[in-house]
Amino acid sequence: MKKEVKDTIIVEIGEKLKEFPHFYLVDLTGLNAGATSALRRKCFKHEIKMVVVKNTLLRKAFDASDVDYEPLYDSLKGSTAVMFTQTANVPAKLLKEYQKEGIPALKAAYAEESIYVGADKLAELAALKSKNEVIAEIVALLQSPAKNVVSALQSGANTIHGVLKTLGERPE
Repeated sequence: MKKEVKDTIIVEIGEKLKEFPHFYLVDLTGLNAGATSALRRKCFKHEIKMVVVKNTLLRKAFDASDVDYEPLYDSLKGSTAVMFTQTANVPAKLLKEYQKEGIPALKAAYAEESIYVGADKLAELAALKSKNEVIAEIVALLQSPAKNVVSALQSGANTIHGVLKTLGERPE
């Protein structure tokens, strides 16, 4: 591979590191062409960009980045694919589907500005909540007391209205 091509690839990887806030390093060793294509289709459906890269080029892209990715360097051995995503837990949930087979295997991940190294971190990564999920929970918690007050006032109004109506309809 020519140096110009390598430099172009490093720049492209660097742009993806800036574009996507989360990424997973995955080992695809053992997947045949059909299984790899099926995985790529699933990634596409879940809005995950999967790229197979050379470890040396990925390391150079990490070095050129503003973020310190040094703890990930030990994971750059063997075959490496990078799964770029906007939502931190989506690739982990996808990889959990394959967990019984062990292929693809999680090497490391950069999610929510934290580094996770090792396949044992998959459950922890899958349990991460996305920004939208956290916002939805907060909104639900904030709405809950207001809903209780409104429903109490409505049920109380109906009760008082019913009592007054019954008293008003009574013959004297």
